[in-house]
This record gives sequence, structure tokens and C-alpha cells, in this order.
Amino acid sequence: MKTLSETWFAEGYIDFELKKYTLLAYLNEVNKFFNENKLYPQLADVIFHYNNIVSFRENKKFLQEHFPKQLTDINIQKLQFAYEKMIEDDELMKELEDIIHYSAKKIKGTIKTGAEIYEFVETRLTIEPVGLVPLDVNEGYLFLKDGLYNATVVYQYRLTFFEKHDEKYRGIRTDFIHKWNRTVSNSPENIKGELIKNRRDLPNPAVYNIETDLVYPLEETLLPIAKRSFVKFISR
Repeated sequence: MKTLSETWFAEGYIDFELKKYTLLAYLNEVNKFFNENKLYPQLADVIFHYNNIVSFRENKKFLQEHFPKQLTDINIQKLQFAYEKMIEDDELMKELEDIIHYSAKKIKGTIKTGAEIYEFVETRLTIEPVGLVPLDVNEGYLFLKDGLYNATVVYQYRLTFFEKHDEKYRGIRTDFIHKWNRTVSNSPENIKGELIKNRRDLPNPAVYNIETDLVYPLEETLLPIAKRSFVKFISR
């Protein structure tokens, strides 16, 4: 897939038409994935670029730190001179502002498309505990089933905590364990029993069953949304 650098809009030759077609080529590829109901990593990537371009527009310090420095000479004084000359070029800055304004609008439209798919899938997920829930739910197993109803995909999960801007957030890591074919004997309760019997590192695990009637790509859509939905479920 085509990718964009962090400051693609301010690199190289700064021309509105050139940057416009660079962006449209990238968004066209992203939308191809969205049309196949494949959200990740494309949705996260396009959100990153939107936040980045908005920050660039709104934060002068960001502009000063990230504006491309024309390497006219190894000499640091000449480098600084070339950098300051670009910043003072009103015509160049006007072109950059037009690029940023156009790009933010286009990227936001693509994010809206991805967000609608995300929200639709999220509303079609059900999350239920399997058996009794232990006091410690920070580690355990997730069972995931899609609309084909022919298998249960099992992951071991671990919830993590991290701080950002003086706020605490929960994250989640999952590791694939096994895929059980759907049979009468492979009920969620029986699979839980097998896991406890054969995996002694978690003698009393928290186990949750996540189901949907949708048949969407597992790795690119169902699993990422299931993980985020599960974190919200646990946080409530």
C-alpha cells in the first residue's frame, strides 16, 4: 500500500497540484481496503495523518521544528539561513496553507467512511463472560466467533495501563492460542475447561466470549474492534 511520511505535505517541491494527487493516490488505496471492510492498519494510519496535519496548521512551534530544512551546505550557519529564508517566503507559505486546508478536508472524509464501518461492527458485537469471573480480570482468554459460526478463535489477553498527558489509559495485548472447530462438545464452557487443564500458567482465568453475526476480515477488522470493545466493556 502507498504510504505517506509524517510531513509529506511539506517535503520536496511544495506545489498544490502535486501534493493533491499524492494525497488522492494514498486515500484511493485506503478506500479500496475500506470497501473490502478491512479497517486496520489503514484507519489508524489515516487518523494519524489527519491529527498530524491539523497539529501542523495550529501549532507554530510544530511548524518551526518540522518545516523541511534545505540542505544547501553542511555548514550549520548556511543551513539555518536557508531554513529561515523558506519560513519568510509568503508565497510558499500560502501554497502550504492551501495544501493543508485541502488535505485536512479530504482526509476527514476518508476517516468518516472508516468510522462508519467501525461503529457498525461495534454495534453487532456481543461480549459475555464464560462461567464465573475472577477478581483479577487483567489477564485471561478471549473467544471470538464470526457470522459463519464454524469456529471459535481463542486468544490469551493481558490488559495494560499507561499514562498520557496525566491521564491513565487501558491497553490490551492478545496472543493467538488455538482455533476450535464449532461442535457440540466445543462449547465455550468446555473450551475454558480444556484451557485450564492444559495451560497451567492461568489456573483461574477470566474468560469472555465475543460473537458477531457479521462475516468480516478477522485480523483487519473483527479482532481490532473486538479488542477495543472489550477494553471499554471491562472499564465499565
